[in-house]
Amino acid sequence: MDPLPPQRGVGPTVPRTNPADRRVIEQVRRSRPGDAVVRVSRPKFTGFARRGQGRLEASLTLEEPRGAWGKIWRVLVGAPIHSELEINERLSKKKALAVFSSDALSSVAYAPQATLVVLLAAGTSALSWSLPISIAVILLLAVVVFSYRQTIYAYPSGGGSYIVAHENLGEIPGLIAAAALAVGYILTVSVSIASAIDQLVSAVPTLFPLKVGLGIAAVALVTLANLRGIRESGSIFAAPTYVFLGAMFAMVGGGLFLYFSGQLSVPPPEYLPPPTEGLSLFLLLRAFAVGSAVMTGTEAISNGIPAFKPPESKNAAQTIVTMATILAVMFLGLSFLIVVGQIIPQRDESVISLLAHAVFGTGPGYYIVQFSAVLILVLAANTAYADFPRLASLLARDEYVPKQLAFRGERLAFSNGILILGVLSALLIVVFGGSVEALLPLYAVAVFTAFTLSQAGMVRYWLRTHGPGWRRRLVLNAVGAAATGIVTAVVVY
Repeated sequence: MDPLPPQRGVGPTVPRTNPADRRVIEQVRRSRPGDAVVRVSRPKFTGFARRGQGRLEASLTLEEPRGAWGKIWRVLVGAPIHSELEINERLSKKKALAVFSSDALSSVAYAPQATLVVLLAAGTSALSWSLPISIAVILLLAVVVFSYRQTIYAYPSGGGSYIVAHENLGEIPGLIAAAALAVGYILTVSVSIASAIDQLVSAVPTLFPLKVGLGIAAVALVTLANLRGIRESGSIFAAPTYVFLGAMFAMVGGGLFLYFSGQLSVPPPEYLPPPTEGLSLFLLLRAFAVGSAVMTGTEAISNGIPAFKPPESKNAAQTIVTMATILAVMFLGLSFLIVVGQIIPQRDESVISLLAHAVFGTGPGYYIVQFSAVLILVLAANTAYADFPRLASLLARDEYVPKQLAFRGERLAFSNGILILGVLSALLIVVFGGSVEALLPLYAVAVFTAFTLSQAGMVRYWLRTHGPGWRRRLVLNAVGAAATGIVTAVVVY
């Protein structure tokens, strides 16, 4: 290239390199005088590799933390995971059962007790109603699960209440469903952790003064585990979930053996509160509504379909049926033993602890039951950590919440949503003093509001699409919407 003659205000006439950023600056002569331009040649993006049109991938060198806090974060959270490896982060059905079902499965640790507390207001004679109420709850669970199984196939990319209600019922119902889900997920963490600490205090009474602090520490640990990524959190949580299931089925089996052999005995409490009201239909409905908390977390699998290994919809549908079957057997078994064993809830010891003492005494079996219950309840919060950040990302995509919630972190998890969930859940534990009874009513309202809107949205979906067998599917979803709507009204009232 011929250098241009010097011109006023135009710098050197030969190419030169800027040492600060290695740019090459040169003047280019055009066909007509006065058309001279300056061309700046930049080097290729150092440390980046091109991965398709408009996409650059940073090298591991660039991703290395520079400061002390960044290095500590890397140790806690782990090395970055590249986006194309996301398929390897998917969950098998066994791990997905632990990640997405721990909330529902762990609810057997507090839902039967919550039912008994309501019935106890009418005296000890009313406690026998807990078994019929449990059967009614399981029938409702079956309706809800098969309704959500249809949602899984209708929305293979994830069909939570927000998506179904927003698409089929409109913007306002969709946002109401999203708000109910968000509150439900936050309370999932708070209630599960608070119940876990109750189980721990039942086994180790000296820890009672540390209830709130232990709850905050548990929230912090689950938050950190989820920041490490989906698959790794599934590996961490799988073992305790299956230990809990083994311990609970061993306790139910042992309790049934003792009952039919005439050896099941639970000592009555030293003090029984006097009845405060008579047995009425409204009291039974209240007990049913509280016992329905056993269904919390049922929707999680339909929300988390993209986290399953292919074929996603088929694996998710099989997992939700497996979860419901395990939950129904455990819940009915515990309810039967509570009634025949005449177990009465006590202030300083949970119902699960009383039954474990009756079956295993004070031996190792008792502590396995209690500490596995503590672990599963802590890990039940992981269901919310799997779904709340996904919900937040969908709302951010639709521009209802800040865009930062739509971004994945280095471990392919929605880190901002995970951190927000952890902070809000810990705050609720502090405000309510770790009391499950104080947190449970709002929890039930949020959960069943989301259930109702999701099922109503699916009714509208079948009316709109007329897919295969749509009339039968519409009836099933309509029954689900009506049933969950009635429970929502009872809880609110």
